[in-house]
Amino acid sequence: MSGVKRAIEWRVRVGEGETRAAFDPAPGPIGDSVFVCAHGAGGHMDDTSIRKVSDVLRARGIGTVRFNFLYRERRSGRPDPMPRLQECVSAVAEHVRAELRPGVLLLGGRSMGGRAASMLAADGFACSGLILLAYPLHPAGRPEKLRDAHLPRIRVPVLCFNGTRDNLCRRDLMERAVGALPDWTMHWLEGADHGFHVLKSSGKTDAGVLNEVGDASLAWLAGVVKGRGQ
Repeated sequence: MSGVKRAIEWRVRVGEGETRAAFDPAPGPIGDSVFVCAHGAGGHMDDTSIRKVSDVLRARGIGTVRFNFLYRERRSGRPDPMPRLQECVSAVAEHVRAELRPGVLLLGGRSMGGRAASMLAADGFACSGLILLAYPLHPAGRPEKLRDAHLPRIRVPVLCFNGTRDNLCRRDLMERAVGALPDWTMHWLEGADHGFHVLKSSGKTDAGVLNEVGDASLAWLAGVVKGRGQ
C-alpha cells in the first residue's frame, strides 16, 4: 500500500446495490493505517467536511477512504435505516481490507456515519479502532433520547471528538455515558458546534479546530499501533 501515489476510486457492492468509494492515500502511513470515514445524514463523500477531515489526516500519514451511503448514491436526502447503513460501512470496510490489506483498519465518520460505524463495531465487526466525529448522542433539543445503549459493547479503542457547543451532544450526558469505558478517549473541541465551526469571537478558527482533530488523531493512533506491537 505504501507505493500508492494517487487517489483510487472503487465501485463497491452492498447487498443488491452498489456505491462509490475513494481511497485518499497518505505518504508514509502511520502503522500502515487506513480510516474508513462515513459521511453525516445531510452530507456525502465529497462534501467539504469529509474532504477537510481527509486532508488533515492524510497530512499526518493516515490514509482515508470516503464513500457514499446507498441513499446518497441514489441522490436521495432520506437516510437508509440503520441496518442498511451498517451494511454499507461493512461492505466498504471489507473491500478496503481486501484491496489494501492495511495493518490498522479504523472505522468511523461524521455524526450519523460515525454512529453507524460504532454500532457495527459493537456488534463485533473486526477493526482496530474507531474515530468518531461529532457523535450524535441525542437529537437536537431531545437530550432524554440517548443513543448510548450500544457503546459499552464496543471492544476496540475509540477516539471521539465533539464540540462544546454541539446541540446533539450535551457534554455532561456524554461524559456520564462514556466516562467509565476503558478504551474510550473523549476529546472536546472548545467552542465548536456540531459542524466543528467556531465563532469569530472565540479567537479560534475552523482550520485550527481541524488541525486539533488531526494532531489528536495522530497521537491517539500512535498508542493504538504501539498496543498492537507494530
